[in-house]
Amino acid sequence: MLKIKMLSMVLSIWSIQPDRDELQKWGSRMLCYQCEQTTPGGGCSDIGVCGKEPDVADLQDLLIDAAQRLARSLSTVPAEQRPQGASAQLENALFTTVTNVNFDAESIEALIVAVDTMTDPANPEASGASREERLTNAYKVGISARRARQGENVTGLQDLLLFGLKGMAAYAHHARRLGRTDPVVDAFMIEALAKLAEGLSDPDALIALNLKCGEVTVAVLALLDGANTGSYGHPVPTAVRMGHVPGKAILVSGHDLKDLKALLEQTEGTGINIYTHGEMLPAHGYPELNKYPHLAGHYGGAWMRQRREFENFPGPILMTTNCIQRPAPTYEDRIYTCGLVAFPFVKHVEGSDFSALLEAAKATPGFTDETNAGDHLVGFGHNAVLSVADTIIDAVKSGALKKFVLIGGCDGVKFDRSYYTDLATSLPQDWAILTLGCGKFRVIGHDYGNIGGLPRLLDMGQCNDAFSAVKVAMALADAFECSINDLPLHLVLSWYEQKAICILLALLHLGVKNIRIGPSLPAFITPSVLQVLVDTFNVMPIDTVENDLKAMQAA
Repeated sequence: MLKIKMLSMVLSIWSIQPDRDELQKWGSRMLCYQCEQTTPGGGCSDIGVCGKEPDVADLQDLLIDAAQRLARSLSTVPAEQRPQGASAQLENALFTTVTNVNFDAESIEALIVAVDTMTDPANPEASGASREERLTNAYKVGISARRARQGENVTGLQDLLLFGLKGMAAYAHHARRLGRTDPVVDAFMIEALAKLAEGLSDPDALIALNLKCGEVTVAVLALLDGANTGSYGHPVPTAVRMGHVPGKAILVSGHDLKDLKALLEQTEGTGINIYTHGEMLPAHGYPELNKYPHLAGHYGGAWMRQRREFENFPGPILMTTNCIQRPAPTYEDRIYTCGLVAFPFVKHVEGSDFSALLEAAKATPGFTDETNAGDHLVGFGHNAVLSVADTIIDAVKSGALKKFVLIGGCDGVKFDRSYYTDLATSLPQDWAILTLGCGKFRVIGHDYGNIGGLPRLLDMGQCNDAFSAVKVAMALADAFECSINDLPLHLVLSWYEQKAICILLALLHLGVKNIRIGPSLPAFITPSVLQVLVDTFNVMPIDTVENDLKAMQAA
């Protein structure tokens, strides 16, 4: 792990003393700042911009507290003596609280009971407490109370770790569903949550744990990559219809390829077409998914457009992971959730039996016309890119290809995310563009041309496929006998939720510097902590397209 001597740098950071009166001042007021969309002032209170109600926010805080207590109890016994399913339980608790996953108080409360029962099976209070009793004490484990006890800088570093763990758990959950686990990953999750349960406040120790979270994230991403490619084959460049054909239809959004595969199997031969939405777009590049002819195309854009787009989709909609918004009345009777996703009045599919969606598709109109807004090329995972590595290396050496710019991450609603579109369309013609995550929807839809017979725009997949970008960068560094920081590569990232946080920690663990992040910096990264990141890694917020492009050209 990258070693950093931080103590002298952070001594001044912790000069701000906790305000002991804050507990009384805040009471049980909701405060959430884990996503990029938080309201001005550093967090959402009263209700989340995402639509999260205060009771749900409090129950999520209590679920995380329960997970930390479970991890602390697990950390005191050898791995072989831990309850079966304990690591999966921790993953589920963490992933449930990721932004736009679960808005259903009842299902969150059931998870709290399950975690508490695993922590202490003999304690009848684990399942006996009422919701009101739980909520009465929720403020004690919330952000405001922790800030009051230990100051905003310590709390911010703790939450940087916690949010990184949430993102890591999401990736590990996908891998576990496909039968891939790693005891090192499970052990770190327990270790880090246990340290948070103990109230770890030493700055150097917190920074070290954050970087270790980045290290383990790299392992988790590799684990998930192996799970996906082992199950569905390595992605290959594939043209995807950005539109629809006549016929009955089901729309699948989120990230979970296993759910998509199950739905494709269950609809085979029924005359029902399956369409991807949002981060499911890259699924078309996997041979074992694309082999189904009724995987007919891609409908719509990124997650935050769903209320408008779902209204016009003439069939049922399946939400497989995070990305759900409060459904509009025009389609709330046609939307279904599965897995950890839940919304109070939305029908939930248990397991992988999607027969209810098939019946709903038969009862809805489907498409009566045909559209195609043009094909989009997916499937440039590390296997596809490295198969033409010699061509790329020759293009760089000849001067035909000057630089690579990775423009990716999460999309969101803010107007200033147009920066990413403007940057991509302003780049010189001899610069290649890499993209992944739903941030791609700010970049795709333009004709960027080719360089040396290769497309200038290479879509590397979902945020779940971030390992591809890491592997390609490391392979190119080896080929050019230099470090990643010496490559003609610029990283311009957009973030929205916690999976982006663990990706950032992974890049910092790898020693990657000069990362540009936007459209705004995390509210939990205080100015003092940000200065540490700037001084150590030269992490920087995005500026104007003109200024950033000049800086990249000069580098």
